Formats: sequence, structure tokens, C-alpha cells
Amino acid sequence: MTNPAFSKVSIANTFAIPVDPTKMMFKFNDASSPYIPPASAEYVFRATAVTELISFLRKPDGDAFFITGPTGSGKTSLVLETAARLNWPVQSLTCNGRMEAADLIGMYVLRAPAPGADPITAWQYGPLPMAMKLGHILLLNEVDMMAPEELAALNDVLEGRPLVIGANGGEVVKPHPMFRVIVTGNSVGGGDESQAYQGVMKQNIASMDRYWFMNVGYAPEHVEQNILASASTKVPENIRNRMVTYANEVRGLFESRHLSITFSTRTLLRWCRLASRFRGSVDPNNNANSVGYALEMAFLRRLGDQPEQREALLRLARDVFGQDNWVDGEVAEPGEAQQETETAQAA
Repeated sequence: MTNPAFSKVSIANTFAIPVDPTKMMFKFNDASSPYIPPASAEYVFRATAVTELISFLRKPDGDAFFITGPTGSGKTSLVLETAARLNWPVQSLTCNGRMEAADLIGMYVLRAPAPGADPITAWQYGPLPMAMKLGHILLLNEVDMMAPEELAALNDVLEGRPLVIGANGGEVVKPHPMFRVIVTGNSVGGGDESQAYQGVMKQNIASMDRYWFMNVGYAPEHVEQNILASASTKVPENIRNRMVTYANEVRGLFESRHLSITFSTRTLLRWCRLASRFRGSVDPNNNANSVGYALEMAFLRRLGDQPEQREALLRLARDVFGQDNWVDGEVAEPGEAQQETETAQAA
């Protein structure tokens, strides 16, 4: 019997990936929930990643899903963009070292009283029971920054058992059939020996035994080139392609411990957009300079207290883009070069 709450859609068409066109996935017909993430028209799906995620969403078999990978590789956006196209509401929360189980479950809060009345307290549900009641995806970002003893509050829920809220009179919340738990982190729960990600904690091995794991690395060059192309900037294709090459060179240096920061896809897209915004305004006679200026804003200024690394990255930029085509970004504020040119022409 057909369920009127869902319809079937082609995975290949919905996510624009090269898979068997007969493969289908269900989609929520109700698109009115405010918890459905917005879809980005420029997002590019990777076939392997979305296929693994859809497999979990379709049938989790009593497990949760752990997406690991370097910063800015697209862990969270993969979940949100997939959910957006399936009209699947998401309860999203970013974890930190001070976060407690109560932040997930809920707590009593003061409510504004009626005029002349005393303040009242009322129970406010956290994202966990909300997702369980309504059949949403619970998305916990940076989950490995949460204290393991607090995260252990999820263990019974991850095994499919009801959530008992003792603080709310022992309320029992049974999991909706469409309830899913997905978490993201820069580690796989074993801590970060490289110490590149401050605040990452080693998680309880019993908790980690309740997850499927997927690694999302940075996208292949051709995918990142497509991402920059879909951003509809004024940056020419040959420059965009060199930007991708530069980003990959930086990542290699970071992985070999020669740099303290790396170049995420998020930063790459920011760089391209800024280069487009400043194109012709930093130096009207040298659009390559807008690329250098944008690199400063998007990335290099993070190395203010590490001049050696900054200089190494500038040398790398000159190598990738060509010495004759590259002008370091810190030569003028946007518009200053234009004013200087106009002043000289007037004289």
C-alpha cells in the first residue's frame, strides 16, 4: 500500500550523480516544515558520499551515522543538502566541551508571565526529543568536542530504546520510525594526535560501537572546479583551476605537518567569490592582483603571527599562478589603486 506521506524519486536525477537511473529513494511530500534545510543551487554532490548516506537514511538498522573528515570538507553540508532535497527536517546542534546532556534533552526555563502574574517555569524540549517525536534527523556537529560522559546519554536512544526524561516527570519519548541520528567530527572518536584540532576529545569506545562511519575528504579537483564554476563569479576558468591546484598544494603541506592551517573547500569558495568582488577594483590594470588580495582576506591573514608560513604560502602562489601574473595582495585597499590612477591621469 502506498504511503501518502512519501513519494519516490530517482537518486540520479535528484542528486545529479552518475548512478543507476532506476535506483529510487523516498521523499517527504510535506515541504512546509521550518526545519527543512534550504537547498543550495550550486552544491555539487559526490556519488560515493551521498550513496552511503542515503543507504543509512533508508534503513539504519538501529545504528547512528558518524561522518568524519578534515575541516571544511563538506560533512555538514552533505547532510543538510541531502535532507533539503528529500524534504527531511533536521534538528541541528553544534557541540562543545561545556555542553551537557540537558542541552540535548531539554530543561525547565522561565517563561514571560501574564501582566501582573508571577514568573512561571515550563519544560522546553531539546533537539533530541524533538527529533524523536517528529521523525527528524538529529545532526550533532563537532560531536568529538563533547565530553564523552555527556554524549553517553545517547547510548540507549541509539539502540532504539525510548528516551526517559526524568526531569520532566519521567516522560517516555518513543522514537518515530523516521528518526535518525547523524554526527560529524574531525576525528573518529579516538582523539586528535596531530593536535591540529583543539578541543577534540577521545570518546567512549562503547558509544563509538553504535555508529556507521564515513570519511569525507576534500573533493577531487574536477569536483571543486565545478563548485567554483557553479558559483557564477567573474573569475576566469583558468584562474579558478589554478585556485584549486593551489588549495591542494596547501593541503599536502598541512598533511605533512609543514603548515598549521589547511585550505578547506569553504575557504576555496570564499577566495573565488572575493576575487570576483574585487576584480578591477584593487588594480584596474592587473586583475591578478584581485586574486592575491582575496587570498589575503580569505586565508593568509590567519597567519598574522607566523610570518614564515605566510611567506611560504605566497611563494607557492607565485609558483602556481606564475611570477609574472601574480602581485601580492597587500598593495592597496580596494579602490585606492583606481583613485591613484585617476589622479595621475588628471595631472
